[in-house]
Amino acid sequence: MNPTKNHSENAPKSSADTRDLSRRGFLRKSLTGATGLAALAASLSPLKDFDSFSSVEAFLQKHYRELSPEELKDVLTRIESEVEREYGIRPHVKDLKPMDGVEFAYALNLTRCIGCRKCVHACVEENNQSRSPELQYIRVLKMPNGTFDLEKGDHHYETPTVPEEGSYYMPVQCHQCKKPPCVKVCPVEATWQESDGITVVDYDWCIGCRYCQAACPYGARQFNFVKPSIPKEKINEEMSYLGNRPRTVGVVEKCHFCIQRTRAGRYPACLEACPTGARKFGNVLDPESEISHILKNKRVFVLKEEVGTLPRFFYYFDV
Repeated sequence: MNPTKNHSENAPKSSADTRDLSRRGFLRKSLTGATGLAALAASLSPLKDFDSFSSVEAFLQKHYRELSPEELKDVLTRIESEVEREYGIRPHVKDLKPMDGVEFAYALNLTRCIGCRKCVHACVEENNQSRSPELQYIRVLKMPNGTFDLEKGDHHYETPTVPEEGSYYMPVQCHQCKKPPCVKVCPVEATWQESDGITVVDYDWCIGCRYCQAACPYGARQFNFVKPSIPKEKINEEMSYLGNRPRTVGVVEKCHFCIQRTRAGRYPACLEACPTGARKFGNVLDPESEISHILKNKRVFVLKEEVGTLPRFFYYFDV
């Protein structure tokens, strides 16, 4: 990968009418004074986990795309303090912007995938996902030979050894669609697509309505029904605002192509963990990149092409 300089500006701001649909818009219009704000925020605690890993400041924070550089710096410092208070570890929280001339894409060689699930566990560790219950961004399906019907796949296979004869394995995660239905249905614009193709989530803005989860044809979004549990010794201290900072109960989260790594010129954790080299990732705008070579020379396909989402996640076989 050949990273170039970062964009200096964020994506266009959201509309005022849509912003007013959020809880924060309601609060700003309805209440004045710290006491009143704190009281109402406490009354809404079932929606956000104010008792532990969040705060009134987070609840009232502006949308990410509206933050000034000074405000964003304060937000990152607040998150670092909240993580330290919750886990006893002071993290490094960054805000990495999309790179000029970069559009990320993923390709997965199904001939080489052996169903070992090392990608699943590497993702969980890298992105500070809950361990109890364990929340996974990647599902590996054991598929019968001769079909791409996901309904026939087994997500819960438990076998002494892999791969098994008569089957192949299909990992499924966020497909980073060019036309993401999850973005269209979000009533408060908590999720959007950035210029490098990554669909991101502002977890301080998400209201947990789960519309995005229902709209995703790939089952890529996961709702936190209970407070995520991450052992202190398992915390990845290198964090990104739009990436792997710990999330709270009541939000919907997803794969973001390891934004804290890929926007810094590194590969996703799942790719590095794959023992067979089945995973390929890179910049499709670079004609010399490996991902561009695959898309030009292999017989690639996407899942559920008929729904018109135009995924940036491709599959192919060696033959």
